[in-house]
Amino acid sequence: MKKTSLLLICAIMLSIFKINASANSNELHWYVKRREGHLPPIAERNMDFLSEYDSYYLDNNAAEKNEKVMYLTFDAGYENGNIKTILDILKDEGIPAAFFVLSHLVESNTDLIMRMQNEGHLVCNHSASHKDMTKLSRDDFQNELQKMEEIVMRHTGKAIDHYFRPPKGYFNEENLKWAQELGYKTVFWSLCYADWDNQKQPSTAYAVKLLLDNTHPGAIILLHPTSATNVSILPTLIAKWRKEGYTFASIDQIL
Repeated sequence: MKKTSLLLICAIMLSIFKINASANSNELHWYVKRREGHLPPIAERNMDFLSEYDSYYLDNNAAEKNEKVMYLTFDAGYENGNIKTILDILKDEGIPAAFFVLSHLVESNTDLIMRMQNEGHLVCNHSASHKDMTKLSRDDFQNELQKMEEIVMRHTGKAIDHYFRPPKGYFNEENLKWAQELGYKTVFWSLCYADWDNQKQPSTAYAVKLLLDNTHPGAIILLHPTSATNVSILPTLIAKWRKEGYTFASIDQIL
């Protein structure tokens, strides 16, 4: 093999390595530590860059003023009968929510997506196929979000709301920057629990206690609407939250 050819191959391999390293640099998994006394959690210092990219996990203004307002958000990838019930509960209670949806739900249950839009909920971008976004190039990252925009518009005739939540909470600083450049605000959460495995649902008593014990002013709460436990406890939670003085708002009001 000629020396020039070998050098060219090495240069190409180095370029590929740099692209992949860039796409996976500083991979983070979103989490916040709960604090006792209904105090809002605080993000780790290695995540201090969130505010630079229109990203948030808490209504900081409400938290600082101790205002009892909270925001319900749901990550929804498919329907198992429970999403419809969740929507029924929200309608009866007059509560707005944000649904971060995947392509499968939009294509298979367009009626539910249109109902969300018509009943005042936000339909937001959870990516098209729930990939680990930290492993994608910028073009592939953009394609994931724009594919969802096209699917929602094609099926409902309405634009998706420009809020993004990284699948599984995996992200890096570049992801937030790319989302911002695409016109999105990234929304994490300040309170959630292990409700996503339908084969290992927590007890209703455990879930209610955990959520009530850790509710705090300005909370962005993440629930999975396919959870049987969540369907069972949501009316009780809403009643108890209201009794404690909490009100419910849409995440677009944070801004």
